[in-house]
Amino acid sequence: MKYTTQMDAARKGLLTKEMEIVAQKEYMEPQILRKLIASGKVIIPANRNHLSLDPEAVGKGIRTKVNVNLGISKDCNDIEIELEKVKKALELKAESIMDLSCFGKTRLFRTRLIEISPAMVGTVPIYDAVGFYDKNLADITVDEFFEVVSRHAKDGVDFMTIHAGLNRATADRIKDSDRLTSIVSRGGSLLYTWMELNQAENPFYEHYDRLLDICETYDVTLSLGDGCRPGCLKDSTDASQVQELIVLGELTKKAWQRNIQVMIEGPGHMQLNEIKGNMMMEKRLCHDAPFYVLGPLVTDVAPGYDHITSAIGGAIAAANGADFLCYVTPAEHLRLPTLDDMKEGIIATRIAAHAADIAKGIPNAQKWDDAMSKARANLDWEEMFKLSIDQEKARAYRKSSMPENTDSCTMCGKMCAVRNMKRVSEGKDIQI
Repeated sequence: MKYTTQMDAARKGLLTKEMEIVAQKEYMEPQILRKLIASGKVIIPANRNHLSLDPEAVGKGIRTKVNVNLGISKDCNDIEIELEKVKKALELKAESIMDLSCFGKTRLFRTRLIEISPAMVGTVPIYDAVGFYDKNLADITVDEFFEVVSRHAKDGVDFMTIHAGLNRATADRIKDSDRLTSIVSRGGSLLYTWMELNQAENPFYEHYDRLLDICETYDVTLSLGDGCRPGCLKDSTDASQVQELIVLGELTKKAWQRNIQVMIEGPGHMQLNEIKGNMMMEKRLCHDAPFYVLGPLVTDVAPGYDHITSAIGGAIAAANGADFLCYVTPAEHLRLPTLDDMKEGIIATRIAAHAADIAKGIPNAQKWDDAMSKARANLDWEEMFKLSIDQEKARAYRKSSMPENTDSCTMCGKMCAVRNMKRVSEGKDIQI
């Protein structure tokens, strides 16, 4: 039996090879996974032209996944440096890479990324449209926007961020708001500007069926972008954000009618006490579609440490229903991330995702922690290193300050509680 998308296959009762791979990874019965995909609660972004893909799922009952943003820009236009970041991101076990390129040989970078990446690949086509056509934003036509979307899909992009919910009505809400930071979404601001300059409706909202046609042809997952996400604590959970979310829920249903997989993008910046409510609101308004969040960053005053503010918010968000975390690096709000910035961001976000998976009761999530605890109880340093989320850093810290007694560390030495309890249980003298 033929099928067009993973959702189409699931609704026809078919198990695709991607579903079988994911079911094994997630310790889930294949038929349970299939039903979740059929309902839209789980997605497997898997463009049929992404031949190197090792598929992953996002959604209900699934491990929280981590995305890494990369790409070339006018100020940092070195493809080889960005490809080094790609390799490092894959080494650090990121499940997704978004190419946010907006200048130069964008297609060359995108196709090389897709060719080498077993991780799912996402893009924001409107960024590329501005760079590719090399013309004023106002002069880009509706057809040209869709030509770029089609090109990305044909190249093998698994999911695309499309800010289709920022329509004229939502834009008017932004105008009337008292936001401190207005629109901070790059894609959202570009579409808002295009709409204002042309006095026209958002082309991706007005011609949504045309977008769905492209997604159906290549099995591209729609990541419905949050053009009105809050860019500071004061702006969170305001009317603009909520109105756009309502529109995204309506667009989700339309996509599902065409068997197009959907995830919803979310905030942003917000107070700790608002995160749980936002997760519940999104799931309700968007019909339990998977939720993809940037952060949320829980304070605005930590430039240089926003990987930490984001990890705090991300752990709370994922524990309360978010399914996919976009990493934030120490360079957020300051510059394009370096290789080291990227590593710090990935590790912080993976910690947040794993902590949330334990809280959500994801199968076997705590098994990793229990193995580490056993290694610590046995003072098995080599095993501890192997189990570390960042083995390289753990080894370097240990090597930089070696104790007199190698079964302890330089924090406690012979007074190490684990060492002494182990020795006592073995009938050995402690000799502190």
